[in-house]
Amino acid sequence: MMLASAAGIDVGKFNLDVGIAPSGRRFRLSNDAAAIGRLASRLHQEGVQRVVLEAIGPYAWLAVRSLLQAGFEVGIVNPRRIKGFREAEGRRAKTDKLDASLIARFAMQMGEDLHSIPDERQQTLKALATRRRQIVELAAMEKTRLKQAPDELIAQSHRSLIQLLNEERKRIEAEIASHLKADQQLMRRYELLVSIPGIGPQVATTLITDLPELGIADRRGIASLAGLAPHPTQSGTAPPRNQIGGGRPCVRAALYMAGLVASRCHPQFKADYRAIRSQGKPAKVAIVAIARKLLVLANALVRNDRPYDPSYFQP
Repeated sequence: MMLASAAGIDVGKFNLDVGIAPSGRRFRLSNDAAAIGRLASRLHQEGVQRVVLEAIGPYAWLAVRSLLQAGFEVGIVNPRRIKGFREAEGRRAKTDKLDASLIARFAMQMGEDLHSIPDERQQTLKALATRRRQIVELAAMEKTRLKQAPDELIAQSHRSLIQLLNEERKRIEAEIASHLKADQQLMRRYELLVSIPGIGPQVATTLITDLPELGIADRRGIASLAGLAPHPTQSGTAPPRNQIGGGRPCVRAALYMAGLVASRCHPQFKADYRAIRSQGKPAKVAIVAIARKLLVLANALVRNDRPYDPSYFQP
């Protein structure tokens, strides 16, 4: 769709820098409810239809909710793509105001590649899943320190903190389960995912919160979004190399662990893993291949609303 006008917003803790394309107008407003309340009216006056932000954090949610309620098409874009767009334009200067204008021009030219904004319930669920990962990482660090504790007093401190973190993790997991049960569609997706070998509650929750395109994108697109698509690199007479990269790191990490579990515990995936290893491929490459099989399988099952059943669906 050809747009008459689009806006880009560079979000800061205290200010929002707004750029308009193709007019090139720019303005700054405070990142607070009073100023944001006037933002929609200003953008409507400018004829803006689409508003784009870089991958957003908590400072942007107030503006995002206000813009969605005002009827704007709101999307997000990976900051690396904005950086690449700047380089493609041959620009070197970088300020918040220039970034806002750059994002607006990107919105005009590359609007088909934007990610949609999750709704409020999905935002809450994603925040809970992110917090769970943070707690697990903190507990892992404490367990490492426990092994290096010089005396019993320090060791007991580590054990006490690990216990507290485990209790908090369980509380967060209970909140996640409660939010899933409150949404029939999300709960159905969760049930489909945990029916797949290797995919447990944590991996399923990560896929729900951080890969909402699951069941919508095709098999190549979903693999690319997850960072599991091999991208060829070749120049001159050098032999070509395929290497995964990009995508969403938390999704890739979760699927890697699922691939590891499936390759050890499920007969079909174990056979696939051994077949890949027999070709001389490293163990990590084989596990990534299994992870991609799991992702493609999950994508098909969610799209078709069917749980895993080895009798009619072979990976």
